[in-house]
Amino acid sequence: MAYELIEKIRNNELKIEDIIVHTFSKIEETEDNLHSFVHLSKEKALNKAQILDKKYAKGESIGKLYGLPIAIKDCICVKNSPTTCCSKILKGYHPPYNATVVERLLEQNNAICVGRTNMDEFAMGSSTENSCYGPTYNPWDNKYVPGGSSGGSGAAVASGQVILSLGSDTGGSVRCPAAYCGVVGLKPTYGRNSRYGLVSYANSLEQIGPITRCVKDNALLMEIMAGKDPLDSTSAVVTVDNYIAHLEDSIKGKTVAIPKEYFGEGINISVKQKVNDAIEILKDLNIKTIDVSLPHLEYTIPTYYLLAMSEASSNLERFDGLLYGKITPEQKTNVFKVFKKTRGEGFGTEVKRRIILGTYALSAGYYDMFYMKALKVRTLIKNDFQKVFKKADVIVCPTMPTTAFKIGELIDDPLQMYLMDILTCPVNIAGLPAISIPCGFDEKKLPIGFQIIGNYWEEQIILNIAYQLEQQLQLYKKLPEIGKRRR
Repeated sequence: MAYELIEKIRNNELKIEDIIVHTFSKIEETEDNLHSFVHLSKEKALNKAQILDKKYAKGESIGKLYGLPIAIKDCICVKNSPTTCCSKILKGYHPPYNATVVERLLEQNNAICVGRTNMDEFAMGSSTENSCYGPTYNPWDNKYVPGGSSGGSGAAVASGQVILSLGSDTGGSVRCPAAYCGVVGLKPTYGRNSRYGLVSYANSLEQIGPITRCVKDNALLMEIMAGKDPLDSTSAVVTVDNYIAHLEDSIKGKTVAIPKEYFGEGINISVKQKVNDAIEILKDLNIKTIDVSLPHLEYTIPTYYLLAMSEASSNLERFDGLLYGKITPEQKTNVFKVFKKTRGEGFGTEVKRRIILGTYALSAGYYDMFYMKALKVRTLIKNDFQKVFKKADVIVCPTMPTTAFKIGELIDDPLQMYLMDILTCPVNIAGLPAISIPCGFDEKKLPIGFQIIGNYWEEQIILNIAYQLEQQLQLYKKLPEIGKRRR
């Protein structure tokens, strides 16, 4: 765990360089079976580790993260490092600046970026199969997907390649891989973390979130990442709590809401059973439970995808072949040929699908029928949550309706793939914070995720409850046996 390694570095039991060397050794040992990474930065990482070791030996401060290795999703900008969103159209792009969260982690607190993780192209997917670099595989059984779109980050942490990683969550893309890979993933309140330097997919829905092995490490990253950023107008001026200090605060008497819609048709029996078992543990911790309803949940998927695809069609207009993408000499004479060739060859199938659907929803004659109606339903979904939070502190439910599905099983059925997001999308539509922690395994020995949803700016309470449930379950100590099952 990160907090344990920090203590060993402080006590001079470990050198930062030794940790980085071990990290790359682990990556080299397991990467053929996982494909978590699309770019590695071994030389830079080792050089920084050596510099930090020398500084620490001299008694100089080296920040809160003490040179710990971190993996960063390929849609979050890291200065002078490849940032391609796993798309051919951005091949060779090296941003000249850091995303704000990256600046806070790497430059201000001296985490060390060891590489960029695989993802669904432009974060569009739930399986990390829509990548121009090929799919990532689940560490628990590499015949299965790791979830998406932050599947590389989830697999890297679950396998022990790294102990910390960053993902982005637009409709569940941090919590989905956390559930499928058996790790901890937090989607913060919209505006809690800066979005500056995150390559935009759907601006009003997405947030950068941490993926870690345990809740305490998650809280550590959130304390550093969160807070107002003058470079991002959507980031909020809200006090950032000392999350770690309050993880063990009493949760006795807290009220947990259990929405009936999250346990209905389509939820796998094993998932339902393990989530219910976890709820019983919360009751043993003297937490009250109440049954509630979120009546507009049935409209989640059409609402989410209308909003997300509309925003995507607008955001991805910038990739026109003039600023990004390769232009051949014969194209330069005709701007329409530039657009057509660059976007036709640079975007993958799923990205094209979402651009077309989003453009259709925003077109004249359909704007009011689809996009405006989706905005109105979004308000209804928000209101449903607010009614529940008048009676309860948090909402608990499964993270995903099933455990991980097999590689290739849903790739040709986009509608079925979209339906997998039914339990995560409402949180993004409403802008609420939510965390996924492992709560057990199914009969195939694949992890099951338990989701805790909080009210706006209430990351502290969901981390608090998640930590104390985690301490009862002790599943963060269980690691997959990489390499025993072959593709």
